[in-house]
Amino acid sequence: MKAFVYSFLEENRVPAKDVLWQPIPADGSTRLFWRISCPGSDISYVAMENSPETPFKKRENVAYLEIGRHLFEKGLPVPEIYRYDLSTGRFILEDMGEISLQEKVKKDENKVPHYKQIVETLIRLQMDGADGFKRAWTCQTEQYDRSVMRPLESDYFREAFLVNYLDRKKEWPELERPFDHIAEMASKAPNDFFLHRDFQSRNIYFSEDKIGILDWQGGRLGPLAYDLASLLIDPYTALTARERDQIFQYYLDLLQEADPTEIGPFLESFPYLALQRNLQILGAFSYLTQAKKKAHFEPFISPALQSLHGLLRDLKDPHLSALLDLVESLQEE
Repeated sequence: MKAFVYSFLEENRVPAKDVLWQPIPADGSTRLFWRISCPGSDISYVAMENSPETPFKKRENVAYLEIGRHLFEKGLPVPEIYRYDLSTGRFILEDMGEISLQEKVKKDENKVPHYKQIVETLIRLQMDGADGFKRAWTCQTEQYDRSVMRPLESDYFREAFLVNYLDRKKEWPELERPFDHIAEMASKAPNDFFLHRDFQSRNIYFSEDKIGILDWQGGRLGPLAYDLASLLIDPYTALTARERDQIFQYYLDLLQEADPTEIGPFLESFPYLALQRNLQILGAFSYLTQAKKKAHFEPFISPALQSLHGLLRDLKDPHLSALLDLVESLQEE
């Protein structure tokens, strides 16, 4: 990796003698990141390595490159990719800052203005990112639909959280109808917008007042409501109900200006897409905690369960009573 970076620095006439390499935590990913900075200057880059040792990682690197270049060319705030080598999975990127949204809102009691700025970016990402997007770039599925909802979200929650993390029974036939109903209702919205699919506070960074969006490699076409739900129920930031309502309404105002015909489908599908995302979060945190031994995810399991309970309780959908009863029993325990 060092030879790859030093060659880039030399070609760009950046003194490499005293370059600092600062490892950047990769959160739930197996990728490796470093911040490359030059003392005495404001020059810095981010180097990433994702060794293409499996067919999926090869596809993931192609998605990272092609989707990243597409979004950057649309003028969206993703880092410019300065150099890459797909044979080794190495990339050199623009540095989008060191302060994540999670860290920024911890320091500022008034969170909503930051979120309004992010929501303005999100709706541009969804609309402009879909323009010219090629399905062949994706590394998982070409579109967010039921092929994602059941195996990668609802069933993931059941296996990773209920069976493996909580060590409960292996069969949950009573959840089949609720899971199918959530997917059916979530599928009613148009799904031809750009979907980031991990649009949360650890993937949004600030450099002064500029926003940077990271980890777009899971992007595909999908519905509008999913990424907004990801942002609002994000357990890392623990927004209050009032803050969530303000941000939600601001997004609606922007959508009304951009395309008022989308308001109805958006409102109908939002609670169900939020449920899908919440089930995915609980599955992911449980898997990362237990299987990957990343204990720093475990404190967020309880808030994510509380969020799931709140969504089910507020929705009052009788088709989901079995899931609500389960979640309430888990909370009591």
